[in-house]
Amino acid sequence: MTEITAALVKELREKSGAGMMDCKKALIETNGDIEAAIDWLRAKGISKADKKSGRTAAEGLIAIAGAGHKAVVVELNSETDFVARNDAFQELARGIAEVALSTDGTVEAISAATYPASGKPVADTIKDAIATIGENMTLRRAAKLEVEHGVVATYIHNAAGDGIGKLGVLVALKSVGDKAVLTSIGRQVAMHIAATNPLAIRAEEVDAAVAERERNVFIEQSRESGKPEAIIEKMVEGRMRKFFEEVALLSQAFVINPDLTVAAAIKEAEKTAGAAIEVVGMARLLLGEGVEKEETDFAAEVAAVAKG
Repeated sequence: MTEITAALVKELREKSGAGMMDCKKALIETNGDIEAAIDWLRAKGISKADKKSGRTAAEGLIAIAGAGHKAVVVELNSETDFVARNDAFQELARGIAEVALSTDGTVEAISAATYPASGKPVADTIKDAIATIGENMTLRRAAKLEVEHGVVATYIHNAAGDGIGKLGVLVALKSVGDKAVLTSIGRQVAMHIAATNPLAIRAEEVDAAVAERERNVFIEQSRESGKPEAIIEKMVEGRMRKFFEEVALLSQAFVINPDLTVAAAIKEAEKTAGAAIEVVGMARLLLGEGVEKEETDFAAEVAAVAKG
């Protein structure tokens, strides 16, 4: 039997674009024959999938799965919205969210977990789907929240079906109060988060670097007024208080009832729930957020084709 050396694996990887472990397996299956190994990878759809892995995947779906005291939200990306409307892709997104519930919620743990329908790791199941559907796909982000006592409420905006859409929110409420009341107020708070995208739950939890950057901007703006430094300092403090009110969840005006802050609305819900309610976690995933999409010049593409 031909020895499967690192150099042989490297050569196949460069020719096929497939992963190192897939290349090694292909060479073992074909007794070290490079060309046969390439055909083996193509037959399995592995080479085809890996060549697509460099393409930008900024469309797709956000999927949520919940079990009362815990819930998870995942982002599964595709290259086009057309594929995101595909039943197989939607089922895959839902399935990955369900698998994620039994993990710690990190992308690494979810990718390594077994996908029941295929009996393979989630990462390999996605790779198989890439080969079948014909577009690059990535499990880009995930978040999991869990409470010992209370509920993790969920909300999907722009829903494309049960548990899937373009924007997903989780809110963890710690309380021993009535579960139905907690679920109701939790969903309302989740809807509020979807609309306002707060930076933190409380003012003191806003990232220090973000707050400092805002303070510096306010200082420069205030100095343009020509007022004394003592007055400028008071102006900046006032603006910072306003900034924290606007970006911290609990101090924001509640979108369901703008006459109340979110904190006040939760306080009202405590009367019905029969116990104190504390927001202990939140997660908000917007599809494609932060992904740089490739800009293509359609006219240039047509011209290139015309020239042959």
